[in-house]
Amino acid sequence: TIPSMRSLTAEEYVEAFKSFLDHSTEHQCMDEFNKEQMPNILAGITRLCPCLCPCLSHKAEHASLLLGDFLAGVDLKMIRILQAVHPGVFIDNEIVEPNPQHVAAYKELVKQAPDLQNVSFIWHQLTSLEYEQQVKEKGTHKKFDFIHMIQMLYRVEDIPNTIKFFHSCLDHHGKLLIIILSDSSGWASLWRRHRDCLPATDSGHYITCSGITAVLRALGAQHRVFELPSAWDITECFRDGDALGGRMMDFLTGTKNFLGTAPAALRRRLRDALCQPECSSTRDGRVIFSNNLSMIVVES
Repeated sequence: TIPSMRSLTAEEYVEAFKSFLDHSTEHQCMDEFNKEQMPNILAGITRLCPCLCPCLSHKAEHASLLLGDFLAGVDLKMIRILQAVHPGVFIDNEIVEPNPQHVAAYKELVKQAPDLQNVSFIWHQLTSLEYEQQVKEKGTHKKFDFIHMIQMLYRVEDIPNTIKFFHSCLDHHGKLLIIILSDSSGWASLWRRHRDCLPATDSGHYITCSGITAVLRALGAQHRVFELPSAWDITECFRDGDALGGRMMDFLTGTKNFLGTAPAALRRRLRDALCQPECSSTRDGRVIFSNNLSMIVVES
């Protein structure tokens, strides 16, 4: 008998997510933004104590050491940019992360980074909602100069209120950075036009840049959007029996062994959707999925 479809466990997600990172330009896209735009953005912050990093991931509820390494690495790069733009300034850095393995991975990276002088770290092993509730219960509404949310709003239950709360945590001249999938990405087209191809096992929010900017406009929050191209080679998704392609399809759908458990008609429809020009292009016989990102910089 064919096993029923189910969502990925934390460990299974790690493997699927790694296949995505290894064959996409997600990291390179963020590095380009850090190099080209972040220095100017952070130069507008006049006082740098403290900064808050709610490092919830695309699959925030999944315990994943790899994903913790990924987010910690991005965060530390931003801290180094802060140090370069504002030399000698003490940085009080706080991290909101629910997964203990992610926290442990972050701490290990800090131990291996002796160049991070004048930086303190406080880890909150909480979800963003738990952090918000704790702040409100204690009545300690701390203000921050820089807050970033990298690919984490897909797993937030109440997106408008979450953005509103963290925006309220900004100090004068503070900046909130939200990184989210672009409306020009293949994900946006897949979710908009072919959502019926996706199984109901993945409970994440199908949200892209336009959904976030609509929230920001409703809040009256001034913001800028930077669009960066990113690509993901998904050629192996179309090869039956290919282990890498299987992991890629698992990541795309949030489903364990999608190709082995989904009905044949569903598999065909999803593969057909992925081949559409609004999702992918073909280069030298390879199928390249659009993974374009939007970097939204919000003013206090």
